[in-house]
This record gives sequence, structure tokens and C-alpha cells, in this order.
Amino acid sequence: MPKMKTKQAAAKRFTMTASGKLKRGVAGKRHRLISHNAKYIRTNRGTVVVAEADTPRVKKKFLPYGVE
Repeated sequence: MPKMKTKQAAAKRFTMTASGKLKRGVAGKRHRLISHNAKYIRTNRGTVVVAEADTPRVKKKFLPYGVE
């Protein structure tokens, strides 16, 4: 079987934690922030861990050899 290719879009968006979970940026922080209240902006600061239901799909299909 030929090797699978890593999806480069996914490799740029996700990073792996030390325990093997996937970390991603939070959506909704790029523009139109004036229409969001301060609590929304504050709680969406930084990064979050990908949901447990989505992690196997991302790891198997998009990042078959992990994130470099």
C-alpha cells in the first residue's frame, strides 16, 4: 500500500499535546469583534483541546503520522 499524505491544512491548524491530545485555536477571533461582548472575547482567548469525538477522525484521516 502507498503511504498516506498528511493534510497540510490540518498540520498547520493542530498541535499535539504531551498526552497525545490535539490542540486547536478558538474560532471567532479574527474580525467583527466589536459586535461581541468582552466576556465572549475573554473566554475564547488562547487555545482549546479538540473534542473527544473528533480526535480519532482527525488523527486517522488528516494526520496519519502525527504532527511534526
